[in-house]
Amino acid sequence: MPQDMRAVEITNPGGPEVLQSVTRPRPAAGHGQVVIEVAWAGVNRPDALQRAGLYNPPAGASDLPGLEASGTIVEIGTGVSDWSVGDQVCALLPGGGYAEYVATPAAHCLPVPNRIGLKEAACLPENYFTVWSNVFSRGGLKGGERFLVHGGSSGIGTTAIQLANHFGARVFATAGSDDKCKACRDLGAEVAINYRDADFVDVLKEQGGANLILCMVGGPYIARNLSAMADDGRLVQIAFLQGPKAEVNFAQLMTRRLTMTGSTLRPQSDLAKARIAQDLREAVWPLLSAGRIKPVMDSEFPLDEAAEAHARMESSGHIGKIVLEVAGG
Repeated sequence: MPQDMRAVEITNPGGPEVLQSVTRPRPAAGHGQVVIEVAWAGVNRPDALQRAGLYNPPAGASDLPGLEASGTIVEIGTGVSDWSVGDQVCALLPGGGYAEYVATPAAHCLPVPNRIGLKEAACLPENYFTVWSNVFSRGGLKGGERFLVHGGSSGIGTTAIQLANHFGARVFATAGSDDKCKACRDLGAEVAINYRDADFVDVLKEQGGANLILCMVGGPYIARNLSAMADDGRLVQIAFLQGPKAEVNFAQLMTRRLTMTGSTLRPQSDLAKARIAQDLREAVWPLLSAGRIKPVMDSEFPLDEAAEAHARMESSGHIGKIVLEVAGG
């Protein structure tokens, strides 16, 4: 293997233009790790936050952006017995996905499902780890419940709609255009609400309120989400695109027995992520292999056009996932 690799680094906090192609030393596999020769890397909102200087990598993680990738294992660290050199995998990464090679804990890798190519597989880890842990483990979604996901046409949204629909929930989604709303309905949303034309609070109240809401918007949506919830409803917050602060009347949490919670994925322990990976392997990967659910793709860019990929994501014009082609396949 080469000693150096192509990568894209953040030269300084700022807009997409601060992403620059560089040459870096190839990482080595530490204890419990594997090194993956990257074929494709997923592009996610946390990458843009890191680029802007608002989401620092955890201690010991690569400073390169990129939280998910697919490719082929080329090196095995000590203590790893579940994988072999040559295995094709997709993996949740602590960072470093925008590169030709990346090291990650072996327990955070999953096999590329049947019917799924390496390009599509690069879209799986960040979204499926996030949705499974927040909607089903933390949020406790059950069949028959009314589930509202904001940003239904995003990578997280398209994943949440499909999984919630498969497990028997009634799915409601918000999106910012008629085309995006149609995409949500095509994936299994019972109702898709164009937030430019209608108030999701009114729509959900007419249905009896949401039993569970997955929100990445925050800001003014926090109080509106509480109004849209059914008694005993749960709100799971996973991001704050419109800010983390809001004025809220917390008396309704007591009188209506509401629950507010949330999480971020990247800072969680390696063990916690390994447990999510095992849950996915058992409950979700068979659905992907059978073609019951699938990643929704928006666009692809070469690795050295990562800045253009970020501009596409931040335009909010995309439906589904954006990926970077590193080696292809």
